[in-house]
Amino acid sequence: MKLICSTILTTLTLYSMTQAQTPSAPKAAIKAKELITNGSKRIDNYYYLNERENPEVISYLNAENAYLEQVLAPVKDLQAKLFEEMKGRIKQQDESVPYREGGYFYYTRYVTGGEYPLYCRKKGSLQGTEEIMFDGNKLAKGHNYYQLGGYEVSDNDELAIFAEDTVSRRLYSLRVKNLKTGKIYPEIIPNTEAGSFAWATDNKTLFYVKKDPQTLLGYQVYRHVLGTDPKADVLVYEEKDNQFYMGLSRSKSKKYIEISSDHNGVSTEFQLLEASNPMGKFVTFLPREKGHEYDIVHYKNKFYVRTNWKAENFRLMEVPEGKTTDRTAWKEVIAHRPDVYLANMDVFVNHLVLGERKAGLTNIRVINQNRNADEYLNFGEPAYVAGIAYNPDFNTNVLRYSYSSLTTPNSTFDYNMDTKEKTLKKQQDVLGGFDKNNYVSERVYATARDGVQVPVSLVYRKGTKKDGAAPLLQYAYGSYGYSMDPGFSSTRLSLLDRGFIFAIAHIRGGQEMGRRWYEDGKMLKKKNTFNDFVDVSEYLIKNKYTSADKLFAMGGSAGGLLMGAVINQAPQLYRGVVAAVPFVDVVTTMLDETIPLTTGEFEEWGNPKNKEYYDYMLSYSPYDNVKQQAYPNLLVTTGLHDSQVQYWEPAKWVAKLRVMKTNTNPGEETQLLLHTNMEAGHGGASGRFQALKEIALEYAFMLNLAGVRE
Repeated sequence: MKLICSTILTTLTLYSMTQAQTPSAPKAAIKAKELITNGSKRIDNYYYLNERENPEVISYLNAENAYLEQVLAPVKDLQAKLFEEMKGRIKQQDESVPYREGGYFYYTRYVTGGEYPLYCRKKGSLQGTEEIMFDGNKLAKGHNYYQLGGYEVSDNDELAIFAEDTVSRRLYSLRVKNLKTGKIYPEIIPNTEAGSFAWATDNKTLFYVKKDPQTLLGYQVYRHVLGTDPKADVLVYEEKDNQFYMGLSRSKSKKYIEISSDHNGVSTEFQLLEASNPMGKFVTFLPREKGHEYDIVHYKNKFYVRTNWKAENFRLMEVPEGKTTDRTAWKEVIAHRPDVYLANMDVFVNHLVLGERKAGLTNIRVINQNRNADEYLNFGEPAYVAGIAYNPDFNTNVLRYSYSSLTTPNSTFDYNMDTKEKTLKKQQDVLGGFDKNNYVSERVYATARDGVQVPVSLVYRKGTKKDGAAPLLQYAYGSYGYSMDPGFSSTRLSLLDRGFIFAIAHIRGGQEMGRRWYEDGKMLKKKNTFNDFVDVSEYLIKNKYTSADKLFAMGGSAGGLLMGAVINQAPQLYRGVVAAVPFVDVVTTMLDETIPLTTGEFEEWGNPKNKEYYDYMLSYSPYDNVKQQAYPNLLVTTGLHDSQVQYWEPAKWVAKLRVMKTNTNPGEETQLLLHTNMEAGHGGASGRFQALKEIALEYAFMLNLAGVRE
């Protein structure tokens, strides 16, 4: 009877939406479910929305999409204009900077109108004949979603492993193509991890990571011999602890196949096998220990080890082959520094290159191992992002690195590490009359409520006044140690050119200011992340960058959790909020170990089966803390096939907000909109132009509220 009533309710809601001149917001049926954990009882009225195959649930999601279309109908032309504007800045026929690996130069290029890249190569020199290895547009034909999850070419340059996802669940099917004949081999290996595969030196044996289709965790490594039935593949390693994420790759030196197991900021372990001995057994580099994380790079007859052993911000060690498990054989190369975070590394025949973070900015350090001399590259802007690019060639003195800033388009440089000559190989073409001199960037610091200085990167069009009248979009993430660096975005120009200021709040939970910055924004210190964001908002208002009726906020995934927590804490500060694929039902999700990726998240959020963590999560979980108060305008986006944040989290959140928010009086009605991409997952649409439509929707939502409709 309840099911019949709720179905009728959904039908009536849809009818009222199509008949009424003023759109009527959908109301999801209430079906109370009692949830008891650690003796604590919660009532979830919308738990049933997790029934993906239930027609009533699909009807509700479609009703929300229809409602959004009606509410935003007045800005439909603006949305279309934004899409064409952003598309018009993209060079349609474009090409990446080629890199050399083996006897070939590899690159990608786009054709006019193409949604997906072509993956190409030329033998011997850039004047050679082009070979198209994979045409993304042809491979995507007939699919609403398509993602090529990487490829790897065999040592003889004749074969390529590649992986495909046509659903957006991040379950990739692995295949092999003969690059000389164009033939794709008949074997298809389903449910694999993107990019986690490697060839042995015999050019016929390959290794890959298998995923659990339920949890989506990679947990097994198999060996496959080309031309044999995948059902006969041999299991060579299995990860027994479902809190670890797995990866597999070939070392830069090509000597080893490496299996990595990572426990989300807590522990690391590597297994190694010489690629020339594919029938051998993997050997542990160093057994896992709680609290010890490390990375390795093979170099000649030793390994460089980036490790946090007795070094919170990591230090660099070296150890000879064959002695990796003997800590007494480890020799320190770069000592721990409390003010510098050692982020990554790369090795060349005569040089060692380090990626470091200091004072919230990225630095590249080049060490000449022959002369024992080092230097830092100078970038000359107050806020920027620079990083070591893909450098597969070991026997070279040329470092390729990437650079951009809030005003400088994405750039690729080659740097001669001996002569110190810097060559710009390519800078992103931004069509439509872009001039970087029309924009200004700043780096400021906001004082958080506990006295901590939080960096903020800003960009705006030259001439924008700081009198509180400008609309401002504040963005942040603040989880997993992921740093939100101040890079360039051509789509963002559509906001800047309409008077918006854009601000990145480098809040705790990221790693911009070092490892402690991350540790102070996770587990039982997670609320620092939310407090930092709110305190940055108050700083921006106080210093006249904007005002509360012009301030917008945006975050996605764990940044969507941030948005939910922030509007529960300080809704009065924001005119509008965009929460993309938001992780908002923290407690329920973290209690369900059948949901993809849950177990690997325990060291980020805590395990709610432990009462201390349960109580703390419950105190900030956005869904559980929705209350009767006025909320800002809100646009929430999700994907039906999202494998990381399941669609029902944002759907439940919106349904509850509709009932609880109090600003529903005439003249006080706020927009509460849910958009579900019924054909995509966590990353949204897969094509380079289709993705712009989602950005145009978000921008139109904000511009309309800011009173900018042109």
